[in-house]
Amino acid sequence: MPALVLLGAQWGDEGKGKATDLLGGSVDYVVRYQGGNNAGHTVVVGDQKYALHLLPSGILSPGCTPVIGNGVVVDPAVLLSELSGLNERGVDTSKLLLSGNAHLITPYHTTVDKVTERFLGKRKIGTTGRGIGPTYADKINRVGIRVQDLYDESILTQKVEAALDFKNQILAKLYNRRAIDVAQIVDEMLGYAEQIKPFVADTTLILNNAIDEGKVVLFEGGQGTLLDVDHGTYPFVTSSNPTAGGACTGTGVGPTKINRVIGILKAYTTRVGAGPFPTELFDKDGEALRTIGGERGVTTGRDRRCGWFDAVIARYATRVNGLTDFFLTKLDVLTGWEQIPVCVAYEIDGKRVEELPYSQSDFHHAKPIYEMLPGWSEDISKAKTFSDLPKNAQAYVKALEEMSGAPISAIGVGPGRDETIEINSFLS
Repeated sequence: MPALVLLGAQWGDEGKGKATDLLGGSVDYVVRYQGGNNAGHTVVVGDQKYALHLLPSGILSPGCTPVIGNGVVVDPAVLLSELSGLNERGVDTSKLLLSGNAHLITPYHTTVDKVTERFLGKRKIGTTGRGIGPTYADKINRVGIRVQDLYDESILTQKVEAALDFKNQILAKLYNRRAIDVAQIVDEMLGYAEQIKPFVADTTLILNNAIDEGKVVLFEGGQGTLLDVDHGTYPFVTSSNPTAGGACTGTGVGPTKINRVIGILKAYTTRVGAGPFPTELFDKDGEALRTIGGERGVTTGRDRRCGWFDAVIARYATRVNGLTDFFLTKLDVLTGWEQIPVCVAYEIDGKRVEELPYSQSDFHHAKPIYEMLPGWSEDISKAKTFSDLPKNAQAYVKALEEMSGAPISAIGVGPGRDETIEINSFLS
């Protein structure tokens, strides 16, 4: 049976939660491998809508074990709050597994995140202010705190002291903020230890054993390809690797054990936060996409920037992730347009460019070159097979597939769990 990676092929918010949930009943483990509570997935089950931020989408599937891998940064207060909210709605969260090697977000990480972003002013990145970047920075600087440190007070205290020796100097002397008390942080973090202890495990061992036993394991990225710290629109990126390679480093499962890499692709394009966006719309079409598509960030609450489909980005995602399939979401949102523009290339300094430029400056100056495709007016939300779609909708999907470089194996025609057309099984 396969091990699969499922990730965003644009700037995030493509509908990964719906795709993961669709597969959740057929897989044994769903694993978050990067990011933190700066991600957001909306999953609709019947008449119930669930907004997940830190937890894997598989937590809504009774037979599935949800896992938070070592590559995730975890705010324990957020984790416990999200678990409590699901428990109150009757969702069983007892199967959750949390890597003992995952790094913890502390109150001083969120403080540093917020004051740094304010200090940058017009040069700000557009972070969520949830401490994600500073936590990853501490991880790389080797002054981070891991889940396992909650169970050794001496080590925890030493690590908090080491982190705050420097941070308090910066907070006081640069940002004119009060120093943060070491003991207060230690006490707060120790207060979470017993509450999360039932979930803590050696997830790397468990996942590798599961794959060896023939279990189906689904690795779920938190953000999109273009937000990858190495392969995205740097510096307007997240602080981790949501691309397929991050699934290996973020879980301890080797690349030879992964059979399939599925890219989630919205039928148009959105992004949240600052940074270049060649197909962004500032007119009534952009507002219509935002309104019809409900384009507001699950985690941030911010309106998403909206634009037409960008095939250059899709081809890039296919390349850097080694995508084997696409899941095309929100096709229903495009119903009603007589013609639908699709960006097939860029114009940069008067030249046609068909691949994503590696230069940040070139990408900032890229102008979209559009090809117009005929639209459709028929309601597609009840379509169950590809042939049920209007001819123009079929042609649109086939054109995107050809331009993007990987087969489209599933299509979302509405927000509900059952509003999906499956063309090829991801689990075959």
